[in-house]
Amino acid sequence: MELLNNTETTHEKPNIDKIVLLYSGGLDTSILVKWMQDYYDAEVVALTIDIGQPDARLDEVKEKALELGAVDAVAVDAKEEFAEKYISKAIKANAMYQGQYPLSTAIARPLKSEIAVEVAKETGADAVAHGSTGKGNDQVRFEVSMQSLDPDLTVVAPVRAMEMTRDKELEYAEENGIPVPNDVDSPYSTDENLWGRSIECGILEHPEEEYPNDIFELVQVPEDAPEEPEYITLEFEKGVPIALNGEKQPLTSLISELNDIAGKHGVGIIDMTEDRVVGLKSREIYECPAAITIINAHHDLEKFVSTTHQNSFKPSLDQKWAEMAYQGLWNDPLMDNIESFQENSNQKVDGTVRLKLYKGEAKVVGRESPNALYDHNLATYKEGETFNQEASPGFIELWGLQSRMANHIDEK
Repeated sequence: MELLNNTETTHEKPNIDKIVLLYSGGLDTSILVKWMQDYYDAEVVALTIDIGQPDARLDEVKEKALELGAVDAVAVDAKEEFAEKYISKAIKANAMYQGQYPLSTAIARPLKSEIAVEVAKETGADAVAHGSTGKGNDQVRFEVSMQSLDPDLTVVAPVRAMEMTRDKELEYAEENGIPVPNDVDSPYSTDENLWGRSIECGILEHPEEEYPNDIFELVQVPEDAPEEPEYITLEFEKGVPIALNGEKQPLTSLISELNDIAGKHGVGIIDMTEDRVVGLKSREIYECPAAITIINAHHDLEKFVSTTHQNSFKPSLDQKWAEMAYQGLWNDPLMDNIESFQENSNQKVDGTVRLKLYKGEAKVVGRESPNALYDHNLATYKEGETFNQEASPGFIELWGLQSRMANHIDEK
């Protein structure tokens, strides 16, 4: 098994016969269907994966790929798998890269990589291609994941080899009869799935400028959101939401409905400067209404049922999990180690959280759980308290012992 040199570089062209292309149906990947046939002299299998992006139109995308010359077109509905195996882990990890980004795009890449590797085996392909550029994070996520799953598979990044500007792409499309999407003139580059939407390019590349309000599709900007707050409840079982406003439903539909509800109230807009894997700093805009709401609720409930020691320790693992997911290290053994702890620590995260949605904020205003470590009889200052206040002086004496000793020594 060869563990090195199975990823194409800009200095060499691999000898391959059949390529599985992660195909969205947009301008870039539509061009790649034709371009790769000529450049690599290889057959192309177009693979389209539905992970909750709007208007997926799998049948339509498959037909378009075949018209462009793909020898086969495969469409996979992976929404349930994405929710149950990827989003659920992000929830249990309270996953926020650099404290702000809930990893909506990042955690979708290892799933797409896994499916692409499976399709390559099924179709007899000896290579997999993605449409990511050489400046972004996704190239790292795709290539590290794919090579981890099958080191014998060649991974190609044709966009790095094409070196086409947008104008050149449009010229190539016209010359080869490739349909141009209606939104081709948009200055923005977007990516969307069930867990959120990312927006970049255009004016957003200038971090000193405020984002224009018309870039959003999932979220109503807070200043235009309803003047009255809306209260909702989320019920959790072992760390995963199972009901919204008392209605039990699959995680996919719960997230979809919550995107609408929380988005209407302006929840989930993220404007941040983040550190990319490749060393660049970039200004990124995200809209993740359901993700922000669910993680806020989960984090609050988790603290409610966990000990002080668990609550002080787990955030360090959560941060490491988010960093590794962002950096494309989904298949690293350390991820399994961290997830084993998170899975165990979420076994008692059962209960209901009440949230107030108002003008961009999803604020927890109530929580209850059969596993709560809160005891009203201990906490109350009213008659009937069971906390033994007479034990406090002795505790304080011992708790501050070393601090007093250290200060006494300094005075000598």
